[in-house]
Amino acid sequence: LGETVGYQVRFERKIGPSTRIEVITEGLLTRRLQADPELPGVGLVIFDEFHERSLDADLALALTLDAAASLNEDLRVLVMSATLDSARVASLLGGAPVVEASGRMFPVDVRYTPPRPGTAIDVAVADACAAALAERDGDVLAFLPGAREIRGAQRLLEGRLREVAVHPLYGDLSSAEQDAALTPTRDGRRKVILATNIAQTSLTVEGVTTVVDAGYARVARFDLGAGANALELQRISRASAEQRAGRAGRLGPGTAIRLWSRDQHGQLPAHDTPDVLAVDLSRLALELAAWGVADPSTLAFLDPPPAAAWAQARELLAAIAAVGADGRITAHG
Repeated sequence: LGETVGYQVRFERKIGPSTRIEVITEGLLTRRLQADPELPGVGLVIFDEFHERSLDADLALALTLDAAASLNEDLRVLVMSATLDSARVASLLGGAPVVEASGRMFPVDVRYTPPRPGTAIDVAVADACAAALAERDGDVLAFLPGAREIRGAQRLLEGRLREVAVHPLYGDLSSAEQDAALTPTRDGRRKVILATNIAQTSLTVEGVTTVVDAGYARVARFDLGAGANALELQRISRASAEQRAGRAGRLGPGTAIRLWSRDQHGQLPAHDTPDVLAVDLSRLALELAAWGVADPSTLAFLDPPPAAAWAQARELLAAIAAVGADGRITAHG
């Protein structure tokens, strides 16, 4: 790390003079574009797991495409995903060719086992994990909506299964705690990993043969009346369920236990709602003002920001003097 391949995240950087591949977050890419839109020395920008459609990813792609069109015609853009509507993205990229690569995937036996009505999420997941450990070999990766449910399931499992290592995995944990969840136990004990969406994509956990999926995620949604985001507990999409189940088939045949019925599965939305359609847009509006754009329709967004949310965001920026009467960003902004 820091030689041919380097990385940069908030507060941590390992990139050297010989680095050819930099792995960074979309937020840091936006910062770099705002500092120097030409991206000097960069020949290709790859957006991986784009189906997650975070606000940072949509913004960074729009700014990259704008920079490529007007400032750096040699810059190439590649968008990657396993569950994306590739035709829409290819059109957004000006008719870009679509390249399909078949990854190696082992068969996953998907089972639908809804809990009794009224069963709490942490209890249902703990019961399913205990049953999976009793019936199958290997480790278990379980998906829950947030830290509260994870800690509840952890307490239940540690009280029932003394011989099994139980590890939480979510974004606010330290690097050491996250590493402990992802590496095999030193004493050879079987392991249960209780995770949020952080483990949904691009993650192969050695030893995992079973996935337990509660079928929920806690996501930010904009409350126009309150003028702020609120966290809501929601059912996941079918695409997310497919991504989660796939974690059981990365290293060998596996099993995915879905804690909902087959009928309920058919009623799930096909894809997750993009952040740009659901969250507070004031940060996006401020970034675009810094870019010199007052109208988001002039940029290449896969889904344009909703008019009401965009107007509210601009009104907020004007109220706090982050943009002036001319719509341009102020020194304060």
